[in-house]
Amino acid sequence: MSFIKVNQEGPIATLTVDRPTALNALNKEVLIELKEVVSKLDCRVLIITGAGPKAFVAGADIAVMSEMDGNQAREFVELGQSVIKAIDQGSFVSIAAVNGFALGGGCELAMACDLIYASENAKLGLPETNLGIIPGFGGTVNLVQRIGSHRALEMVLTGKMIDAQTAKSFGLVLEVFKAEELIPKVLEIAKAFSKKGKQSILAARSLVKGVGSELKDRAMLHEREKFAALFASGEPREGMKAFLEKREAKF
Repeated sequence: MSFIKVNQEGPIATLTVDRPTALNALNKEVLIELKEVVSKLDCRVLIITGAGPKAFVAGADIAVMSEMDGNQAREFVELGQSVIKAIDQGSFVSIAAVNGFALGGGCELAMACDLIYASENAKLGLPETNLGIIPGFGGTVNLVQRIGSHRALEMVLTGKMIDAQTAKSFGLVLEVFKAEELIPKVLEIAKAFSKKGKQSILAARSLVKGVGSELKDRAMLHEREKFAALFASGEPREGMKAFLEKREAKF
């Protein structure tokens, strides 16, 4: 694996997205590795984090997306959603340890996990509308489930980032820790889960997560199609080009 590092100690596996020069941004290669690793893991608790102090995952790779047509966008978002689904439906409890930026696809990756904890320097958000696109890796669906439609609509339409304490007040993040304490604290939580009966934990998890699952599947399909269709409008190309050129987009 070039971009994914896994460290497993007994029943607890820690998966690190390791592309720090790009703030751990998700491109096709990273997503393929993520899917492969998650599908093969044999653990009771999975912790997902990002390499380096600056970012959990800063988002999808905008430079790559800016060159996509509608079909390529659909293939990319299908791949991203398959990763989200693999984590969501895995036979383990999943925990996101958000250290730094978790934007766009990074925020969606965190929301794929059962539980989200963050460091004090974490920033979360779904800024896609600033680029002329929409969340495509389940962001619109999972954010509503996490914080309700009112807050979710505000976050998605404005594309604003929120800090860790605000995310906690919204219910998006459970607890906020000092940066140096994040992983040790999350490991403590993971160890507590790993000591419980495996079947009872998985049964309880499946029941809680099963509420509205059929509706969620349909909503993610709708999100995927809307994401791809936007690429025919021209807005994504202008929005992402403006971002890369560090100027205001002219929609």
